[in-house]
Amino acid sequence: MWMIKSFNELTTIELYKYLQLRVNVFIVEQSCPYPEIDGYDIDSYHLSYVENDKLLAYARILPAGIKYQRISIGRVIVDQKSRGQGLAKQLMEKAIEFSHEKWPNTDIQLQAQTHLKHFYGSFGFIEISEEYDEDGIPHVDMLKRSH
Repeated sequence: MWMIKSFNELTTIELYKYLQLRVNVFIVEQSCPYPEIDGYDIDSYHLSYVENDKLLAYARILPAGIKYQRISIGRVIVDQKSRGQGLAKQLMEKAIEFSHEKWPNTDIQLQAQTHLKHFYGSFGFIEISEEYDEDGIPHVDMLKRSH
């Protein structure tokens, strides 16, 4: 089941599961120690897919003016055992759809791990920066124009 909630609508169990998945993938699986609890969750919308009480996919959507001047999508993640089933594609489609419904005619920005730039490009995101190092992982900034 797909859900999207503001921070204040989250249960403590939901928040715990979101943070646990983010830490397990972005810190443990990718061997990348960095401050995962970054202060942006409170102002964000949290998109998730849960099946049989297990969190399989998650993304965080930030309103414009919080992290960037534009809306941004981040922490795009699919549980390791659930990859290859099209969940990442559905997750991005739902994040983009929500963003355009909530804030019509606005651009969306994201910070992509460089090896995923073609994935994000398939949704209309274009590179707007040179490649740079973020916590030991190559990244590039990308933008999807509203029209």
